[in-house]
Amino acid sequence: MVELGCALSSEEHGSADLVKLARRAEEAGFPFAMISDHYHPWTDRQGNSPFVWGVLGAISQVTERVRIGTAVTCPTIRIHPAIIAQAAATTAQLFKGRFFLGLGTGENLNEHITGQRWPAAHVRREMLEEAVQVIRLLWQGGMKNHHGRHYTVENARVYSLPDKSPDIFIAASGEAAAKLAGRIADGLIGTAPAPENIAAFKASGGAAKPTYGGLKVCWAKTEAEANRTAREWWPVIAAHGELSQELPLPRTFEQAVKDVTEDQVSQQITCGPDPQMHLDAIRKYADAGYEHVYVHQVGPDQEGFFRFYEHEVLPRLIPASSRS
Repeated sequence: MVELGCALSSEEHGSADLVKLARRAEEAGFPFAMISDHYHPWTDRQGNSPFVWGVLGAISQVTERVRIGTAVTCPTIRIHPAIIAQAAATTAQLFKGRFFLGLGTGENLNEHITGQRWPAAHVRREMLEEAVQVIRLLWQGGMKNHHGRHYTVENARVYSLPDKSPDIFIAASGEAAAKLAGRIADGLIGTAPAPENIAAFKASGGAAKPTYGGLKVCWAKTEAEANRTAREWWPVIAAHGELSQELPLPRTFEQAVKDVTEDQVSQQITCGPDPQMHLDAIRKYADAGYEHVYVHQVGPDQEGFFRFYEHEVLPRLIPASSRS
């Protein structure tokens, strides 16, 4: 049976609201949640991008059971992996075993801000692999040094370490990244029901490792309202190919998707109040090989989504006796 979690969208919600949503997710019965880490939102309409590590600290103090992971943090350009190692270690201490670190190669949207070159995809994967080495080295404790192709660490020690290092999951939108995740990560994060990525991950060392898939939905009282909301808040879902990695600013995303229609968005986002449509979308991820699926409610009506999933969707996936 697939385990169902929810997404906390840092692009759409402010810091205080994200904390409240994490607590509400726990109350609704979601066993885990994934929080995005952005410097910019995808569009100005989304309007938010709080610093995820501050938000996570606050979430740790208002939740007791829900597991939280980043989906995902880029530890390569905007923030040095030695800093991510410290931030994630502190977060893991606060969550007492409920935190896992999701990493990815990032997007130009967020990483260009320091003025460094945005490298090609194969270089970004190379940088991510070395960043994971740096993070795990520092989690060993003691004074550490690293002199690699992309990163230097000199006489660094992370003093505040959790009892057990958090798992590291790697996001993959293609087979090359999935193979990297299978080889060096503790799990895989994906955003599409692509069985070929799962197969590449499993074949490269991930056979016994967990897989997490992100699903976007928009619950509303009517399908028409959900279609409008999805188009308003997340038109970038229709930006195919490498656009999501390469475009540099929210306004360039808005320019790229200005002619996207509600129908085009609703083909990518499950829209409406029919529980079976949502269950069918979740089943596609399960059939592709995902064991865990986290659902992202697009738009401001988060409470409507929580009530809908609490009463109409979760009970069909999780026996009542196992829910808190």
